[in-house]
Amino acid sequence: MELSKTEEQLMQYLWKLEKAFMKDILEIYPEPKPATTTVATLLKRMIGKGFVAYKTYGKSREYYPLVKKEDYFSRHVNGLIKTFFNDSASQFASFFTRKTDLTKKELEELKAIIDKEIKNK
Repeated sequence: MELSKTEEQLMQYLWKLEKAFMKDILEIYPEPKPATTTVATLLKRMIGKGFVAYKTYGKSREYYPLVKKEDYFSRHVNGLIKTFFNDSASQFASFFTRKTDLTKKELEELKAIIDKEIKNK
């Protein structure tokens, strides 16, 4: 299940807040802030998709994410690799290291991470 860009933005805020009432969510948005009804609609869709849940306190709802940020990102990266790089992590790594502005230090850090993973396998 995918999130739209606006749902993804809201999800980023929920991950940051961890738990939030509607007023907390609206406060974290930059100006111009969306209407309460807009955020409520997004939350309703995200609940339906299984990304968000809530606890009720009287008439108020405290929303919280059901999906961890790392899990969501991992699924996206794996989908990207499958769709654009013929399901080849090495093609993705080649593209990533050649076509991004990584410094020599960052490349060395990536190499160390890869070397460590190779050792652990």
